[in-house]
Amino acid sequence: MDKKLDTDSLEIRVQALENRLYGERRTKSGKPVKCAEALVRIQGGLINTANKRERVKILHKKIEDLMKYLDPQFTDHITLPDAMKLEFILAEEDSLLSEAALLEQVNNLQPLLDSTHIRATKIPPENKYGDFFLQDQTEAQSQEVKKLFEEYNKMMFLLSKQFTQWDETLRKMEEAKGIRLVE
Repeated sequence: MDKKLDTDSLEIRVQALENRLYGERRTKSGKPVKCAEALVRIQGGLINTANKRERVKILHKKIEDLMKYLDPQFTDHITLPDAMKLEFILAEEDSLLSEAALLEQVNNLQPLLDSTHIRATKIPPENKYGDFFLQDQTEAQSQEVKKLFEEYNKMMFLLSKQFTQWDETLRKMEEAKGIRLVE
């Protein structure tokens, strides 16, 4: 019974699609235009045309080879011998082992992420007030960070200016005493 419902549902969807595509158009015999029938007719015509032409038959036989040659991995397969591929893998052995260890560590920590304590800290989607609260906190934190960066940049500019002045004063004093800088 369930399959019949699925089939009926699919048929209704196909009819709706055909109505959207073709509207109220009808075939010469007065029947509504059907997508599936049109596709079968076109496929049949293409197969008949292909079977009549020797060149098309040959091309169909070579499509599999063409797909193989167009595959980007095919060039790697023909250009790199297996010994070279093995060398690539062995060269990356340390990084592969470290990444495997990190993945293992994440896998071992997964139960902690799924714990009831972590789940309890999540704000449910229906709690819009909590979202606004977090957004306000985030904006306040962003403003504070921006303010600190501005103060830092101002301080660095003033220090740079002060060091430049000291360097200039020191250079003038050294010139006055006749001291040459060794570069």
